Amino acid sequence: MDFCSIASGSSGNSLYVGTKHTRILIDAGLSGKRIQDGLASLHIAGDQIDALFITHEHQDHIKGAGIFSRRFDVPIYATMETWNAMEKDLGKIAPRNRCYVYEGENCVINDVCLCPFAIPHDAADPVGYSIFAENKKITIATDFGHVTDTIRENIADSNLLLLEANHDERMVQAGSYPFYLKQRILGERGHISNATAGKLLTEALTGNMQHILLGHLSAENNHPSLAYETVSGILQEHHIKLGGALKMQLASRTQAGMKITI
Repeated sequence: MDFCSIASGSSGNSLYVGTKHTRILIDAGLSGKRIQDGLASLHIAGDQIDALFITHEHQDHIKGAGIFSRRFDVPIYATMETWNAMEKDLGKIAPRNRCYVYEGENCVINDVCLCPFAIPHDAADPVGYSIFAENKKITIATDFGHVTDTIRENIADSNLLLLEANHDERMVQAGSYPFYLKQRILGERGHISNATAGKLLTEALTGNMQHILLGHLSAENNHPSLAYETVSGILQEHHIKLGGALKMQLASRTQAGMKITI
C-alpha cells in the first residue's frame, strides 16, 4: 500500500492512498490544479482516482473537491451530516458521485477497506479514517481537539499514521490571534498540540508501526523543528526509539512528500 501527503495544513489538505488496483484521495482542500500537480509527482493522473473521501466540511479539506469530482467523474464519500454541511460549497455533483460513509462501518473500494471513526472537532460530523489493504493499515487522524478512546483504538496496530501536531501551546497563548480564536484552537473541539501528539503516541503505539507523519502544523503557532523535537523528546522519555524500524517525519504544509510504501 502506498501513501503520500500532497499537502497537510490549514491552507489545504489532501492525501493519497493506493494499491495496484485502487487509488483514492482523502480530502481535497487545495485547488484542482495543485491536487493534479501533486498526483503528477506520483505519476498518477486525475482520471485514475477511484474515490475521494472527506473528513469534514472545512474549506481546507474540501476546496477542490467539487471541481475534481466534476473534472474526472470521481465519486465523493462523506457522512450524511458532512454532505449537508458542504454541499452548498461544492457546486453541482452528479447524483452517482454523491456517496455516503457511516461511522464505524466499513466502506470497500475494490481491494481497499476504509472505516471512518468519530473525532472531536468543530464540524458537523468529522471523522478520521482507518484504511486497510494487503494486510496493512494506515490511519489518518487530524483536526481533533482532545484524545478519545476511539482515536487510540484506531491508531493501534497501524503500520503508518498521519497524526496532527498542530501547535505549541505557548506560541498560541503568546501569539497575535484574537482571544476567541485561541480558545477555539486550544478547546476540546479544536486541534491538538505537539505535546498532546507525543503523549498519544506513547499510549497508542504498537510494534506494527513503521511510519509516523506529523501533519496539519500551524504556520503561525508552530515550527517543523519544534514539532519534531517535542514529539521525539516525549517518545525518548518513554524509551521509544526513532530510526530503524520506526521512522518519523513531517508532512509539508505546501508540497507533496515522498511516496511511502508499506
